Amino acid sequence: MGPRRDVLFVSSGVKLPCATPAPASAPALLSAALPFAHIGRAIDTAARHVARSLPRLLVARADTAGPPPIPLPRRHGKDGGGGGGEERVLISEVAVRGKDGEPLERPELEAAAAAALRACRPNAALTVREVQEDVHRVVESGLFRSCMPVAVDTRDGIRLVFEVEPNQDFHGLVCKGANMLPSKFLEDAFRDRHGKIINIRHLDQVIKSVNGWYQERGLTGLVSYAEILSGGILRLQVSEAEVNNINIRFLDRRTGEPTVGKTQPETILCQLTTKKGQAYNRAQVKRDVETILTMGIMEDVTIIPQPVGDSNKVDLVMNLVERPSGGFSAGGGISSGITNGPLSGLIGSFAYSHRNVFGRNKKLNLSLERGQIDSIFRLNYTDPWIDGDNKRTSRTIMVQNSRTPGTLIHGGDHPDHGPITIGRVTAGIEYSRPFRPKWSGTLGLIFQHAGARDDKGSRIIRDFYNSQLTASGNAYDDTLLAKIESVYTDSGDYSSTMFVFNIEQGLPFLPEWLSFNRVTARLRQSYEIGPARLLLSASGGHVKGNFSPHEAFAIGGTNSVRGYEEGAVGSGRSYAVGSGEISWHMFGPLEGVVFGDYGSDLSSGPKVPGDPAGARGKPGSGYGYGVGIRVDSPLGPLRLESPCLTNLKKARIYSEGLGFGSQDNVTNWYICSGAIMHYKLTSFGRLISRKYKLSLQKPQITELVA
Repeated sequence: MGPRRDVLFVSSGVKLPCATPAPASAPALLSAALPFAHIGRAIDTAARHVARSLPRLLVARADTAGPPPIPLPRRHGKDGGGGGGEERVLISEVAVRGKDGEPLERPELEAAAAAALRACRPNAALTVREVQEDVHRVVESGLFRSCMPVAVDTRDGIRLVFEVEPNQDFHGLVCKGANMLPSKFLEDAFRDRHGKIINIRHLDQVIKSVNGWYQERGLTGLVSYAEILSGGILRLQVSEAEVNNINIRFLDRRTGEPTVGKTQPETILCQLTTKKGQAYNRAQVKRDVETILTMGIMEDVTIIPQPVGDSNKVDLVMNLVERPSGGFSAGGGISSGITNGPLSGLIGSFAYSHRNVFGRNKKLNLSLERGQIDSIFRLNYTDPWIDGDNKRTSRTIMVQNSRTPGTLIHGGDHPDHGPITIGRVTAGIEYSRPFRPKWSGTLGLIFQHAGARDDKGSRIIRDFYNSQLTASGNAYDDTLLAKIESVYTDSGDYSSTMFVFNIEQGLPFLPEWLSFNRVTARLRQSYEIGPARLLLSASGGHVKGNFSPHEAFAIGGTNSVRGYEEGAVGSGRSYAVGSGEISWHMFGPLEGVVFGDYGSDLSSGPKVPGDPAGARGKPGSGYGYGVGIRVDSPLGPLRLESPCLTNLKKARIYSEGLGFGSQDNVTNWYICSGAIMHYKLTSFGRLISRKYKLSLQKPQITELVA
């Protein structure tokens, strides 16, 4: 919003000087007495006048009655003198008149001035101090520019006349320098004042509200000058601190001394919402600091405002401490019962990441996880903000080669049936950006080449139950997917919401490529109800067209219907899963939880190519409920849950696991949890045990500096 120049007045008028404005770098508010600066001068003038005139009358009257009295002091403070040390004068009449001694044109003004008088009443014996206090009350009513008491000796006694000068009628307002303040704010403040006497008290409240408006929004601004121009025009001058320059300074993370940074300055500046020429907003600057920290390339960020000379401008000095740009990480583990041999159950992982490629905050991640059954190789390159884009669009390029167990859809224990693995080679590109408040969207194009292998590594197209493993009938299925995803997130003091809607469309550019449409949706809603927290979640989806059987929706498991093995409830073209849980704090880091889950394939299991769910006798629907304990440990959250199912013969006991890795001289500890009958170690690989299949997840990472 630019400065407003609606009307300019050049005529002179009565000025209301203010105190010296606070420096632009300090958010101090202007003193509330700003519009009363002329009141003090009016009271001083009246006090000097009454101190001169009233004692002379006292002395003149005393000359006719006896010995000369002791002259009264010329000026008394508010608390000075005391009632017993001052001589009193009997006042026979009190009147309010205009400056020229004539009656006021507006009777309501005369009544307002008379109502402000407290001590000055007819037939009252007054001191100089009491008259001064009443003058103070008249002027402080805000309706009068000046008040002069005049004592006249008449035949009936002393007549005390308060000659007042009313303020002008209000006919307009000029406000300069308020670039951030909405014009409607002042319009509403003076909407019903047109044609009425300018009330300095009302003006004082308006100035306080203007200063408060700046303070509430973290802005450095205040009314620095107020003036009444001729014609009843009010002029307000607002001073706003303006950002002059933004300087970036890199500091050494060990010594704290200035150094040369690896990050390009424009990479930092484009993240800032604070720009040169804008009003200095402390809240906005704080958000900018948080934005720079979320980039993940800075260890510490501080912004220091520095005043520029005597102007209302400030320079912002941004001190940055960079994190190490990249590093390696590795991990490993052992699990028994998978295969025979000296390396039974051995898994390992290796990763390299660079979080600030070319000094432009671009991310490069390369990882390899290898187990005796599965392996995953990933290469991700992410540009969080494409250069030159004002919509904050990000781009991710991904290449992945994976071999994972097919037990979700094609699992089952049989002496002549070895495990099936699904091999996938995937490459794609995705663009994401926020498009509305709380909403973000993603567009992507992904190519996938997928097929199945037996335990000897040979390509197969049917499993032991003679269910087909590919949709095309070939050893591999090729799919080109167009992806659209929308995410809504919202959080408040007592609730939070997340909604994800996803559409994927297979594009059959070649005859052998699969063509199908997949729609999924997920909703999570949480509520704070007293000391407890209620979490409700629902998800569902549907696939139409020709798709690979291993892409069917698997129902059951720790993140679906708890108490079942992964995919043990069913697998279908459609699915719906609902879950609810109540958690509450017990003591220390412990939380208790009660949960219930339900899932169904909506009778779509037989519609999956080869009907793998029907061949394995999966029920197609199921429910689970139970209790559990959550532990917020220093190493991360730990979840222990015990489902109680009447339709299952085996109880499900939850356990925990622990792993670690190292990167950039920082040790990352992962605390994980899961259930018997399923084992998935996200960081280090995937293990499957006939006896114990524990699920280890990585919900949170706590970094501990070695």
